[in-house]
Amino acid sequence: MSDIIKHECGIAFIRLLKPLSYYIEKYGTPFYGLNKLQLLMQKQRNRGQDGSGIATIKFTPPSGKRYLDRARAMGTNNLTDLFNDVYSNFNTLTPEQRNNSKWLKENVPFMGEVMMGHLRYATHGKNDIRAVHPQIRQSNWITRTLVLAGNFNLTNVDMLFDQLVDIGQYPIEKSDTVTILEKIGHFLDEEIQKVFNLYKPHGYSKAELNELIFQRLSVSRVLQRASRKFDGGWALVGMIGHGDAFVYRDPWGIRPAYFYQDNEIIVAASERPAIQTALDVPFSSIKEIPAGNALIIKRDGRIGLESCLLPAKQLKCCSFERIYFSRGNDRDIYLERKALGKQLVNDVLEAVDYDFKNTVFSYIPNTAETAFGGMIDELERQLSRMKKEKINSYENGEMTDHDLKDVLSHRPRVEKIVVKDAKMRTFIADDNSRGDLVAHVYDVTYGIVRNYKDSLVLLDDSIVRGTTLRDSIIRIVARLKPKQIVVVSSAPQIRYPDCYGIDMSKMHEFIAFQAMVELIEDQNKEAHLDEVYHKCKAAMKLPLTERKNEVKALYDLFTAKQISDKIGEMLRPADLNIELKIIYQSIESLHEACPNHLGDWYFTGDYPTPGGNSVANQAFINYVEKRNVRAY
Repeated sequence: MSDIIKHECGIAFIRLLKPLSYYIEKYGTPFYGLNKLQLLMQKQRNRGQDGSGIATIKFTPPSGKRYLDRARAMGTNNLTDLFNDVYSNFNTLTPEQRNNSKWLKENVPFMGEVMMGHLRYATHGKNDIRAVHPQIRQSNWITRTLVLAGNFNLTNVDMLFDQLVDIGQYPIEKSDTVTILEKIGHFLDEEIQKVFNLYKPHGYSKAELNELIFQRLSVSRVLQRASRKFDGGWALVGMIGHGDAFVYRDPWGIRPAYFYQDNEIIVAASERPAIQTALDVPFSSIKEIPAGNALIIKRDGRIGLESCLLPAKQLKCCSFERIYFSRGNDRDIYLERKALGKQLVNDVLEAVDYDFKNTVFSYIPNTAETAFGGMIDELERQLSRMKKEKINSYENGEMTDHDLKDVLSHRPRVEKIVVKDAKMRTFIADDNSRGDLVAHVYDVTYGIVRNYKDSLVLLDDSIVRGTTLRDSIIRIVARLKPKQIVVVSSAPQIRYPDCYGIDMSKMHEFIAFQAMVELIEDQNKEAHLDEVYHKCKAAMKLPLTERKNEVKALYDLFTAKQISDKIGEMLRPADLNIELKIIYQSIESLHEACPNHLGDWYFTGDYPTPGGNSVANQAFINYVEKRNVRAY
């Protein structure tokens, strides 16, 4: 992707189903679980590079001994630093100590049976260590201690915060992390009290009551009561101090979550290939946590999927996960990205007038490579059809060996044209000089594109803001002097803010929105902007469930091609004397390529929750009122 956008965080969870001594005996190490957790996180490092953290819980701790351990790290090498810190606790252990599971549990941190990991992208707010997950709601009562990490974002934090205040809490800050932690914590307290009140009159001792709470605590009821007013997307992993744990997914299926279970271990993560690699298990053995369900692992080993909220009638799994965010080594995602590239071929061929001989095909590194492979497969298929038609057009005996050789020799001209250099740093104070240097973070392969004869087709994952294209890529490839430059996006036009995890919250930054506004101004239709602004203001006074996305009416004034053509005009540097065309994926083709991931609100404005409509309206209000702030 040429534009950098931060996005959904990553989660990892492990529950060891056997005693620690089992893993020492079978695998020769007490660090089996930690090693697997590190690998799960390493294979999901694409999901968070600002910070990382882990937490572990030990079963049956002696009084006065720590049962909960947490470590967090920030910075460029945060994942390495994190596990160096964790493993430093084991550097001085003797072989005898390493093989004594009882001694390890009593004396060494992170030797727990339940463990979670988190990788964080800081989409907003303060990026300091306090914001890194896991987060802890500490209590002297082991059953009331809650540890939480997640990939989530809520649109209605203000309302949920007010609910916490109304029941007498005093949250330390207004954020979705604290709000979710305290909401679940509040209903966990109530559930524990309910079990306590039920059995206390029957003469049980406090120790016996604790055991009854361990057994009878309904984690699914806690999650259902806590989340019934949540508006947003989430994949949450939680641990309760005594050892119960859960992985919980939103009812729209917005955020992904997968799990694997055998008789030794249960594992969950944001991405399926991470589990496949960490556990060396086949694709077919990994399951997706259903929308609205929680994978619940009780302290005594009971495991089950339990419905907490009814899944939406139509799931809206995030399509951007398939286009860009998830790693492409998932079988389904790999095939879907190839399909996205295939879907673009007809528009690309039309743009270059079906001139294979004088067109060079390439991509903008590096995440567009798989879609590019799909594009080339389809180009070769279409070229084969054209070859067949050419051969069939000859009468018997008319085609010479030279003619046949010439027809069969045609291939799509596939080249690596754009190369991303190491990030350039400069201490020059002059803004013009700095801008010129930054524009050269990309370089090109010279001598392949023939001057003013070849068209150059470049495939990108998506075009969000367009600044990197305009200021760097287009300028640098223009030095090759192609006849024309065709930039192709495997994603549709990004028109609306995301409010479920992706760092796309300010509508005025999107090149598609800017193009739509310029078209309105070109046609003297500014009255539509005023009309929609007043409708957005009026909508914000309605109950949340009655608000609709008023901004869609502005995009309805133009076709997708009109907006794409205007984007091409806007991204073409003023001093560029080469034709520039911009081609976007259509919504219909997106759905055909990714049929099970219909979450497309950033493209269509069709948000799965009422809070999404509210965010779109607020983002437009912010634009009109010239307020450069988030819409949620």
